[in-house]
Amino acid sequence: MKNIAKLLLLLALLVCGARQAQAQTYAKLNGLYALVGVINPAFEFTLSPKSTFQTELVISPWKEVGSNGKHMLFGIFMNEYRRYFRQHNDGWYLAGNVGMMAFDMSKPEFRSGKLRLEDRYCKGYGMMFGLAFGYEYKFKERWLLDAYLGWAYMASWYNGYSLDGQIDMNPHRPVPPKHPDPWNGSAEWLPNKIGLSIGLLICDPHRKKK
Repeated sequence: MKNIAKLLLLLALLVCGARQAQAQTYAKLNGLYALVGVINPAFEFTLSPKSTFQTELVISPWKEVGSNGKHMLFGIFMNEYRRYFRQHNDGWYLAGNVGMMAFDMSKPEFRSGKLRLEDRYCKGYGMMFGLAFGYEYKFKERWLLDAYLGWAYMASWYNGYSLDGQIDMNPHRPVPPKHPDPWNGSAEWLPNKIGLSIGLLICDPHRKKK
């Protein structure tokens, strides 16, 4: 929780900095994540007529999922550069993002044709470097919708545990170590963001000048 508080403070400082720099700013919330109890606030700042910078948090507060003891607790801090084809906050865009994460979760996997959570969990941290594409649609005067999908290369380092809390001292590795060592790691391409966010214009310096 202390790390989450620090990230929220950093996000607030970035918003204040954008206001001082007189950047047009949208505050957003991901509606798809909210449906499953995951919090995903974001702020998007205008950089140029066709580019923006977005900073966001993804927080899943679920220490246990269901009655079987599986975990889904994680936090992600991500920054993203967006390039619009038409103009900022209007239409299609491509984006590059980088993020860091901390997690205590059961890894999703496909089993018997269905997406399930592993019968174990991992605690650790990681980084991600990804690409995304999306579309923003403005409606009314200060509101917009932002639909997007992203994919990233994720590298993570962690300890594995059984659902009863027993640490795995001999995790699977391509080359087993000489002595038992619970520290493990992985790197793979995975989806890192998907959503339909609603945004509210909270700062517009051009409007103030009129």
